Amino acid sequence: MSLRSFLDNLAPTFEKGGRLEALYPAYEAIDTALYTPGKITAGASHIRDSLDLKRIMITVWLCAFIPVFVGSYFVGLNANEAMQALGQSEVTNWRGILLNGLVGFDPNSVFDCLVHGLAYFMPLYITVFVAGIIFEIWFASKRGHEVNEGYFVTSILFTLTLPPSIPLWMAAVGVIFGVVIGKEVFGGTGKNFLNPALTGRAFLYFAYPAQMSGDAVWVAVDGWTQATPLGSWVLDGEAGVGVEWWNAFIGYMPGSMGETSTLAILIAGVLLCATRIASWRVMAGVFLGAFLTASLFNSIDSSNPMFTMPFEWHLVLGGLAFGAVFMATDPVSSSMTNDGRWFYGILIGFMCVLIRVVNPAFPEGMMLAVLFGNLFAPLIDHFVVQANIKRRLARG
Repeated sequence: MSLRSFLDNLAPTFEKGGRLEALYPAYEAIDTALYTPGKITAGASHIRDSLDLKRIMITVWLCAFIPVFVGSYFVGLNANEAMQALGQSEVTNWRGILLNGLVGFDPNSVFDCLVHGLAYFMPLYITVFVAGIIFEIWFASKRGHEVNEGYFVTSILFTLTLPPSIPLWMAAVGVIFGVVIGKEVFGGTGKNFLNPALTGRAFLYFAYPAQMSGDAVWVAVDGWTQATPLGSWVLDGEAGVGVEWWNAFIGYMPGSMGETSTLAILIAGVLLCATRIASWRVMAGVFLGAFLTASLFNSIDSSNPMFTMPFEWHLVLGGLAFGAVFMATDPVSSSMTNDGRWFYGILIGFMCVLIRVVNPAFPEGMMLAVLFGNLFAPLIDHFVVQANIKRRLARG
C-alpha cells in the first residue's frame, strides 16, 4: 500500500463525523506537507497561481537552513576553541552522550565543528517546533481551521534568534508565548500585527535576561565567558571588537545561532528576492535607514563609542542583517504597499541604529526596531493609500 493510499484510508477517521474529528488539523497538516492538496479551483472566475501560502512558507523555511548550517558551524567552532583553551577533551553536559566518541572537538575540523554546533541547534529546534505546533493544532481544532504552514517559518526563525546554550524549557516557553500572544489571540495567521518569532524572543529577553544576554551565554561551553563584538564596541569602540570586519562578515564570532554570518544571511536574502517571496524594498529600506542614521551619528562628536560605529560594522554585528532579511519581510506584519515598504524598512533601520547608539545598555536594537515597525505598518499603508487616492482624484 502506498503512503497516499494509507493517508486516504485514514481520512474518514479524521473528517467530520469521524472518531478523531478533533484532530483533523493535525492530519491535514501532515497530509498537505507530504502532498499537494487534492482540492483544486475549477471555475473560470478564480485566479490560479502556483505560488500558494504553502510554497511561500516552505521556500522561506528552506532558505533559513543556509544560516542554520553556517551558524551551527561557527557555534561549534567557537565551542571547540573554548574547550581547547580550557584543556577540555569532552562535553560534560547531557549533549556529551551524543558527541563524546563521535567527534574529536578539533577547531580545525569542519566535521567536528558542524556536528558540535548542530548538537545545540537540533535539540532547540525540535523542542521549539513540538511545543509550538501543539498549540497551533489546539487552536486550529477549536476554530475548525487547518494548521497553517507559517509555523514552519516561525519555529526555525525563533530558534535562530536564541543563544546556543539557552535551556530547552525556556525556549519552549518563549515560542508558546509568541504563538499564543503574538498570533493566535488575534485570530491566527494573517490576522496578527506582530511577528510571532520576535514576540516570543522579546518575552524571553525581558523575562529571563540572564539567559538571553551577558557574556556567558554566547559560547556553548560551561564556564566560558566572552562578549559579542557588538557588546565589546559599547565599551571600547572598534579597538575592543577583537575581530576583523571580514571575519565578522563570514560569521567567525559569538552571537545568536543564526545572526552571526551576514554572508549566509545575504545569500538567503538574494534567493528570497529572486523567487519574489520577500520584498527587496523592505530589505533595501532597512539598510538605507541604517546607513543614513549611522552616518548621521558618525558626524557627531561624542564620548559614546557607539557614535563612531560605521554602517558596515552595524551590518555585520548583531541582528541587523538577519532582521532585515527574515523578520522585517514577514508578509503579514509588514507594510503591504510598495511605497509603504520603503518607509517601513527605513523606519526599522533608523530605529535599530538609534537604539544601539543612544541606549548603550541595550546594544542590540533590531528586535525592538522590527516590532516597532510592525506597530506602524498599518498606519504607513493607510497614508500611502490615501495619498494615492488624492493623486488620482486630482487627475480628474
